[in-house]
Amino acid sequence: MSEGPARSRSKSLKEVSPGLFAAASGEAAAKPHFHDHRERLRHRFETTGAAALADYELLELLLFRVIPRRDTKPLAKALIDRFGDFAAVIAADPEQIAGVDGAGPAVARELKIVQAAVERSLRTQAKRRPAVGNWSTLVDYCRLALQHEKQEQFRVLFLDVKNQIIADEVLGEGTIDQAPVYPREVIRRALGHGAAALVLVHNHPSGDPTPSGADQSVTRDIVAAAAPLSIKIHDHLVIGRHGVASLRALGMM
Repeated sequence: MSEGPARSRSKSLKEVSPGLFAAASGEAAAKPHFHDHRERLRHRFETTGAAALADYELLELLLFRVIPRRDTKPLAKALIDRFGDFAAVIAADPEQIAGVDGAGPAVARELKIVQAAVERSLRTQAKRRPAVGNWSTLVDYCRLALQHEKQEQFRVLFLDVKNQIIADEVLGEGTIDQAPVYPREVIRRALGHGAAALVLVHNHPSGDPTPSGADQSVTRDIVAAAAPLSIKIHDHLVIGRHGVASLRALGMM
């Protein structure tokens, strides 16, 4: 007796509001096509690691956070096409990132946060151990900071007596092919930090890290100014988009 009315009520609801039941069924069937793709990509990252992913796929994973309801693959590929590779994308100028169709300020901000986090991590690693015994990490940090800069920048890493980094400062910024460097200022800052040694670093926006005659000349001037004060110049690194040149390794200092 009690089951009849229940069936009747259920039937009447379907009859009175057939659109409601159809809409609910349609919503379940209309799951965004990229939903499963996101889950598969996350699973690949968790099981095989980042090394197994293409640059645009790693970029997609980042974009999931800032674009939750849109297929991010086209944007990830557009960013790679525009800037070249993953490192170049996160190092790009925020306005240029935002200008890519489908990106905008929120995407630019998210990618600059990623760049800052990576730089902070590498800088912390470089500071924890003596620079001379941790050279590859130091070079990685310098490359990340400078390889995609569009203007030449001259930086100095100041080291203590244990060759640990005390400070990292920009001491010259210039045009696309020249950053003014004053040996007096380099030595003044070294004394201010109580530095026992220095690593000189600058970038070539052209992309070619081959040291120029001017690079060699300024290195000699800084070495000469530092010598009477017993401040050692470990190296002068020139950073290009696709490589790093060491003046010491090349026998230029």
